[in-house]
Amino acid sequence: MKKIVEINHFRMDFGNKTVIRDLSFDVNAGEIFGFLGSNGSGKTTTLRALLGFYTPTSGELLIDGEPYNPEHSSITVGYLPEERGLYRKETVLDTLTYFGRLKGIDNPVEWSTKYLSRVGLLDKAKEKLEKLSGGQQQKIQLGVTIMNNPKLLILDEPTKGFDPVNRRLLMDIIDELHKKGTAVILITHYMDEVERLCDRAILLKDGVAHAYGTISEIKKQFNGKSLDQIFVKVYGGENE
Repeated sequence: MKKIVEINHFRMDFGNKTVIRDLSFDVNAGEIFGFLGSNGSGKTTTLRALLGFYTPTSGELLIDGEPYNPEHSSITVGYLPEERGLYRKETVLDTLTYFGRLKGIDNPVEWSTKYLSRVGLLDKAKEKLEKLSGGQQQKIQLGVTIMNNPKLLILDEPTKGFDPVNRRLLMDIIDELHKKGTAVILITHYMDEVERLCDRAILLKDGVAHAYGTISEIKKQFNGKSLDQIFVKVYGGENE
């Protein structure tokens, strides 16, 4: 199977602190890959290095066989960071159509209107983003991220702070993109999302992989425990 992401012997130091230690894994084209670990485990650092925001201390990070360069990449990449970065003084519809034009979408107003209807925000189209709740703003940022049908979609805590109904809505949207062939890297603390969506996963602690493989392989490695139990075990919450 073709690998869309390859990370080989990646190490990341910040001054005298080593954040990632000899990390290697890959993501196959068209799969949903769970990238798991507590805050500070090295997940976001790895993704930022993959996208070229950080220069690795050593190792190789590739997208479609090459170091990522957004101007020359052979594939489109969508990245939804945990922190929002939208223009808060602009209206919802203007924001979506602006990014739609930047990404070369045919009829961005039509796309934006359909998306707002899908996520239950059509009545907010003329509202300024600063008037929306955090969860509503996250829906807009997701729209910006997926509007050009990326072949690789990187989502950092996409459903953080969402109620169960909206969590399910966003997971359905991600699942639909996956069925169209998009590869997804999903950072989440909700293990039910991993169980439902992910083909494979990796679990980091202190920049080191403690579990890696299909969901069933990971469970077998930990004697059939649930992913919640495995997470707690790795992070020292269980006494054997």
